[in-house]
Amino acid sequence: MRREPLWRNLVGDVLRRERLAQERTLKDVADAARISMPYLSELERGRKEASSEVLAAAAQALGLGLGDLLSLAQQELTRYTHAPVRARGRVSGRGVGDALCLVA
Repeated sequence: MRREPLWRNLVGDVLRRERLAQERTLKDVADAARISMPYLSELERGRKEASSEVLAAAAQALGLGLGDLLSLAQQELTRYTHAPVRARGRVSGRGVGDALCLVA
């Protein structure tokens, strides 16, 4: 059984993906959020647990609300938990999301 990802990793992935999609640098987003560039880098890599204030500032710097950031991270978690897993050489699905994929 594989381990679920940590919330800080999911949030960090979303922050990085959004920043890169906007073609912005760490420095640009960190300055806009009023946090240090090394700290933003550690957030993106899932090495730090950020406070809600810091997450809100980073989200706002990217043009997102805190709810948007958390919703995107939750979607990542859902995608992860509903992804097929390899078991004894075959792929087996888990959960309702997989059944919907099979029907489609």
